Amino acid sequence: MKRFKNILFYVDGMESLIPSLRRALDLAETNQARLTLIDVVQPVDTPAQVKTRFKLELTDLLMQQRQQALEKLCTELDRNDRVSYHKVMVGVPFVEVIKLIQQDHYDLLMKIANPPSGINERLFGGNDLHLFRKCPCPVLIDRPYSPRPYQNILAAVDTTAVENSGCDTLIMDLATSLAHTEDALLDVIHTWKFPGESALAHSSQFNLTASEVNIMQKYEIQNQEKKLNNLLQDYDLSTQHERVHLINGSATETINKVASSVKADIIVMGTLGRTGIPGFFMGSTAEEVLQSTNASVLAVKPPGFISPVH
Repeated sequence: MKRFKNILFYVDGMESLIPSLRRALDLAETNQARLTLIDVVQPVDTPAQVKTRFKLELTDLLMQQRQQALEKLCTELDRNDRVSYHKVMVGVPFVEVIKLIQQDHYDLLMKIANPPSGINERLFGGNDLHLFRKCPCPVLIDRPYSPRPYQNILAAVDTTAVENSGCDTLIMDLATSLAHTEDALLDVIHTWKFPGESALAHSSQFNLTASEVNIMQKYEIQNQEKKLNNLLQDYDLSTQHERVHLINGSATETINKVASSVKADIIVMGTLGRTGIPGFFMGSTAEEVLQSTNASVLAVKPPGFISPVH
């Protein structure tokens, strides 16, 4: 993916090298980018007797432990000349990460998913979801032990998005570039719903014949194909390609079904927050996918997205 120059990897308590961190280093080398490793310690209260007797703060001990772990990770990396520096911060994890991204202008955030304890069907934990919702730059969160390299990539686009609120071109740029870098297969999906489809099921109430309804549906299919082909033409793809999926149906259910059928290692998608409304998921499709998928996710924001974290 030759477009990133300043990559941030949030270690999130990780103790050893994993494919996701190796992938971050590969991306840094491919892009000739800087890679920074960080971790965040949430402050803890130190009992008064511990302060008095041992003259220490538990938060300081946690910071020292995480700092040592980061130093060990950097040492274990085969090619650590791309690791610019590492640091440990104190605070609410997603807030501190986003503030650092804003301060130092990182253009990609990467981390490994931290599933919530006790919820086996969920891949992404609370901090993961906050970062997907509120981080101003693209966010790539890998499932634990995600394959390296990826073998199958799914790009989920939405050509029906409100003008200037979508991010389909960025999704396709990243997905095609990632597929090239990882030598992976790329599938593209766009789901759509025919306006008033449920009402037209009772067309006789509106003095419409079955033939007229059929004509309207065919027109909408042609309209959807035209929009998708306009997007895909710059990537040597079309709706006639076997790996392009144009489907009339429920977005979340369809995306998950196709992701499962093509064995997608990662879904590249937009969070589709409307300009000026921080962390808002239009239509909740992105939110539902994040809550239900078992694939890694690379999520991007539309132009003009404003993070609620300042």
